[in-house]
Amino acid sequence: MKKVLSALVVSSLLFTACVKVEIDDSTTNNGNGGSGCSDGTKQEQIICSKIITGQISEDVVLPKGKYTLKGYVYVTNRASLTIAAGSVIVGDTISKGALIIERNSRLIADGTQTEPIVFTSGRKPGSRIPGDWGGIILLGNAPTNHPTTPTIEGGVNAQYGGSIAADNSGILRYVRIEFAGIASDPGSEINGLTCGGVGSGTILENIQVSFGNDDAYEFFGGTVNAKNIVALATADDDFDFDNGYVGRIQFAVSMRKPDFVDPGDAGNGIECDNNAGGTTATPRTRPQLSNFTIIGPNSATAAANHNYSNRWRRATQFVLRNSILMGHPDAGFSMESDETVTDYYVNNISEFKNNLVHAETNPYRSNSTVATAAQIKTKAEADGCITYTNINDIQLEAPFYSTNPNFLPKTGSPALAGASFTGMTGFTSTTYRGAFGTTNWAAGWTNWDPQNAAY
Repeated sequence: MKKVLSALVVSSLLFTACVKVEIDDSTTNNGNGGSGCSDGTKQEQIICSKIITGQISEDVVLPKGKYTLKGYVYVTNRASLTIAAGSVIVGDTISKGALIIERNSRLIADGTQTEPIVFTSGRKPGSRIPGDWGGIILLGNAPTNHPTTPTIEGGVNAQYGGSIAADNSGILRYVRIEFAGIASDPGSEINGLTCGGVGSGTILENIQVSFGNDDAYEFFGGTVNAKNIVALATADDDFDFDNGYVGRIQFAVSMRKPDFVDPGDAGNGIECDNNAGGTTATPRTRPQLSNFTIIGPNSATAAANHNYSNRWRRATQFVLRNSILMGHPDAGFSMESDETVTDYYVNNISEFKNNLVHAETNPYRSNSTVATAAQIKTKAEADGCITYTNINDIQLEAPFYSTNPNFLPKTGSPALAGASFTGMTGFTSTTYRGAFGTTNWAAGWTNWDPQNAAY
């Protein structure tokens, strides 16, 4: 994020990268829309009206159904909001509904492969646009590198961070988040899924963020781990890390839509900073990532602001192993500060190993005098990376933007071998590189055409 969004129209589907007030054509839910539903507990009011609004300060358990998220909804006072598998939550397009889980409270959205929980636009099929609603914000008590307790961006006036590394903010499992992302102020946006100081006791598994108006996922500090996560057609960055994030993520895929990108800022597969000031404040941001498949637009006519597969900058540290970078126009593996390059090239604190690397230009990039792009390439290839000039040599089935992609490696693909987990803890060991081997874990619960889904 970290930018001012523009109001330009950026695709033939009239996708925009700004907040607009539109006529509210949200689908009317079952129930009486709130009339006669003001009595009883908060849970009883929501079940009666099918509207989630205001503050939730007591435990609420919602049965399977369709609900409207209206305005900024805060779960606070150590309360839990539990949503049944198969439920659909549509964001109100006038009030720009957003769900904020404050510290010490929890969201339990535990779907299944056959019954995922869907958070989506309140508009009808064919008329949805990124930014129709806010998104989901999880806040926890895990450490950050801020000197004081920070307030999460997005205009929600809620704090995050603390000293409890194993803090628990709930469960998001088999969840889709579609057409979210709004800017409350310039440079202060709500992403598809924002995690602020979220601890390792939280479960994030099998999540898809689609057509996000800002980042798909952003992690501000924290220790939370994740696996099986998907970013589809993101405006800005697919995965963004900042402020001391030190968690582990394994099995992730992102796919860019060539004609859709934020016109006000560059869109990257991964963007990572230690903090906005580029200081070496601790804990240093150091995401540990393995088995990522990062797919760029791979198109000569792609919108101009599609950028890099990896953008490591502002004194960050990192681990990226056993992954695939392909199809981004401006760079593959890019480092952008002396501290970042030193910790990779000289100190070996950061790792970039056993990856398949392609970019339309600059597979490797450095703007530091510590090491040139050529030197970085030599080190990466010595650490098991393979560099490609022909994208087809990576041999994935059908990885580029469509409503029916297939990210699995073809028979004979170099992605089917060459992974190494030496020195890594907390990861599932695989022989393959990238998010997928011979099994498609995204089958059955993802949706690659949410614009036309009937909910």
